[in-house]
Amino acid sequence: PWARHFTLPPTGVGQRGRWSDMAASLVSVCPRAAVATTVAASTSVRHVTGIEIRTEKEMEAVNGTDVKLSCTFSSTHPVTPGSVTVSWYFQPLNSKPGESLFYYENETPHPPTSPQFKGHVVWSGDIMRKDASITLQDVNPTFNGTYSCLVRNPPDFQGNIGEINLRVINKVSLSEISFLAIIVGGACGVILLILTIIMAVKFYKKKRREDDFELHEHDFKDPTVW
Repeated sequence: PWARHFTLPPTGVGQRGRWSDMAASLVSVCPRAAVATTVAASTSVRHVTGIEIRTEKEMEAVNGTDVKLSCTFSSTHPVTPGSVTVSWYFQPLNSKPGESLFYYENETPHPPTSPQFKGHVVWSGDIMRKDASITLQDVNPTFNGTYSCLVRNPPDFQGNIGEINLRVINKVSLSEISFLAIIVGGACGVILLILTIIMAVKFYKKKRREDDFELHEHDFKDPTVW
């Protein structure tokens, strides 16, 4: 839903022209130096500075809890507290358009004002540690979606966007767990009681048969055997 790469303003064209004029003026003096200069100029145009952003791809959070959306970055340009701007965006799972979620600039966080996220998003980052994280508080199922983290540190404009797919799951309450434990425990107790009764009945019948057999054998025994 959001553009994944950002490029520097088109100032490279003028720079390339200046490098080309300088290279041409050096051709008649030192061809080898001219070639080296041209390569350096070409390299400076192609390899622009940029920002690398790192986030987790998938995250889960229990309904009603807090979750930290971690976003760290690296920049080829020195980082100062006031040089970095951070933008967070939210894209819901449905077809609704994405929205700006959080903005950080000049060491000042700007939390969301939309009814859905108002009072639910706080700054958890540290610019000097290259941390642009935020925390979602008291999450609910409407928070399901994709969260995008964008960091700018002029002149570093080019870079990727970190994306986190968040899934809010329902937890089982303590009362539900207790109720389930009672049901399972009661069922196990009933089964054990039935098995005990069956075993006792079988043992009683077996014992009675043995006693009847001994009594019958004693009554019909031939006394001459002794």
